[in-house]
Amino acid sequence: MYTEKELLSEAWTRLEASVLKFENEPIGTVAATIDKSAQQFNYGHCFIRDFVPSALAFLTKGKGEIVANFLRQTLKLQISDKNIDEVRAHMDGVRPGIGLMPASFEIVEEEGQQVVRADFGERAIGRVTPVDSCLWWLILLRIYQRATGDEELVQEAGFQRGIRLILNLYMLKQFDMYPTLLVPEGAFMIDRRMGVYERPLEIQALFYAALLAADELLLPKNKQDIHTEIEQRLARLKMHIREHYWLDLEKVNEIHRYENEQFGEEICNKFNIYPESLEAWAIDWVPKEGGYLAGNLGPGRMDFRFFAIGNLMSVICSLADETQSQKIMNLIGKRWIDLVGNMPMKLCFPAIEDKEWELITGCDPKNVSWSYHNGGSWPVLLWFLVAAALKVGRRSIAERGIRIAEKRWCEYKDKDRWPEYYDGRKGNLVGKKAMRYQTWTIAAYIVAKDLMENPQHLEWIAF
Repeated sequence: MYTEKELLSEAWTRLEASVLKFENEPIGTVAATIDKSAQQFNYGHCFIRDFVPSALAFLTKGKGEIVANFLRQTLKLQISDKNIDEVRAHMDGVRPGIGLMPASFEIVEEEGQQVVRADFGERAIGRVTPVDSCLWWLILLRIYQRATGDEELVQEAGFQRGIRLILNLYMLKQFDMYPTLLVPEGAFMIDRRMGVYERPLEIQALFYAALLAADELLLPKNKQDIHTEIEQRLARLKMHIREHYWLDLEKVNEIHRYENEQFGEEICNKFNIYPESLEAWAIDWVPKEGGYLAGNLGPGRMDFRFFAIGNLMSVICSLADETQSQKIMNLIGKRWIDLVGNMPMKLCFPAIEDKEWELITGCDPKNVSWSYHNGGSWPVLLWFLVAAALKVGRRSIAERGIRIAEKRWCEYKDKDRWPEYYDGRKGNLVGKKAMRYQTWTIAAYIVAKDLMENPQHLEWIAF
């Protein structure tokens, strides 16, 4: 049986052991410190999204060097006019967008020299597109500046140009009428077939936070031609998400009575959502005092599943308004067993099962019900939960989440060994195919504990 102090000490030891070095300089952390038999997978890579909690953890100790090195290295890997032909050679001739950041990178040896090799999805399982990488990179750049006060790095010409390339890519005029980002399946943390294509909430929340960060980080001379457009996009996106993605008991009743095939501007059912598509579980699941943002919305389609990162990030970056943020916390409190259970917390709820699982996932054996992305419990979500709860003054929810994780790990740490995810309706089982010593599981615990002790660090993250 470990004490909380011993658990935290072990977490730091493991996090330090995960550091990835290039030419003797720390530039990131590997996804998991694993044995050689598992190296066929990319857990030896440093992922942009995975590194964010690691970066936060190091910044709490004043170790900003590794974060700065990571930001510089990934900036070099960003697709530009200079390297696009080289990247294109590995992508079946496809011309990726200028400004795109890789999903991950690894250190390999070529002709006796260490080389940083990026993966833009051309080697990933399913060849999924890393839409969220640029968004997390911008958010992390802002975190770094706020934590260290290092404005010189952000103001360097290379970083200013990198920010503009991302904005040019993500604010490109497209065949779309909505302020949200339209993305393919598997373009973010849920990188497998899960019916999350189109306009998933997680991407919209990250997009909103990234736009805020970019507008804050760009020098006035570098945003004169785009500042107004950013402000307009932020305003439209905020209004769109708050109005159309929001689900509470009142909205559920409204959907239940929707009329279809309405034409014109002043109508209720603007997206032609069919009342018959309203999930039976959702009708009874939403408490009177709670609510949440739907997982997805498009023509004739609303995904009623609860997605944790999208909702928690919406609270953290103020995409959700104050009342909605409190109702999201109310929902988590009232549906604690469903969403948190015995390990914080469910990536999505509920799991899809039976025939629906076959059709939506393509019979994915890793995404069986209540496992992995399909209702699995992910300890990395602990830092999101704590940050969101503290932001809106719900410290008791943050304390409860940490207490549950610590109880499990203090008792079973040598058996669990910091797994990637947990299985089961309550998160009782170590994930069937979960990697051990998953770095972002470890880092999330460190960050959650630090936020409780140093709530001023929330200013690095929140908007």
